[in-house]
Amino acid sequence: MRVVATRDYPDGSTLRIVENKQGLVMAAAGVDASNVLPGTVLLLPEDPDASARRIRRGLNARLGLRPGVLITDTVGRPWRRGIADISIGAAGIDVLEDLRGQQDMQGRDLRASVIAVADEIAGAADLVRGKAKGRPFAVVRGLGHLVTHEDGDGAAVAIRPPEEDMFRTGS
Repeated sequence: MRVVATRDYPDGSTLRIVENKQGLVMAAAGVDASNVLPGTVLLLPEDPDASARRIRRGLNARLGLRPGVLITDTVGRPWRRGIADISIGAAGIDVLEDLRGQQDMQGRDLRASVIAVADEIAGAADLVRGKAKGRPFAVVRGLGHLVTHEDGDGAAVAIRPPEEDMFRTGS
């Protein structure tokens, strides 16, 4: 675990932004005390992509289905207020949709458009589940073009490598 930043508050509490062993950068290292019984915390899976693969295999064995599966968590975002869910684990779904080399509606080449579709699905699913409604999962339909036969590389492909990370060290 690497501490990226800390902020001390007047009430004596401290917020830590950390990079965990999976490479995810988030507040409190993904240790969550909300929506759990008093005196307990919820930890992230040790390998969220492996967890998504296990769930996908289980759905296939029980129901004969091979849906895309996302494991999500809530994060803050640089330059933005508020929180949003992102995909931290994935199986059977294209996590990123690379549109570079295609053309926009005016015929201009797209040069930087890599869409974080798994994160967008995670955010939409969270709107359906509700942050404090006690719904542990959501079914999102209409995105079959993103579902793959194989499990794929998982959500880890969306983590920006250190050499591309302009937020890593600050100014």
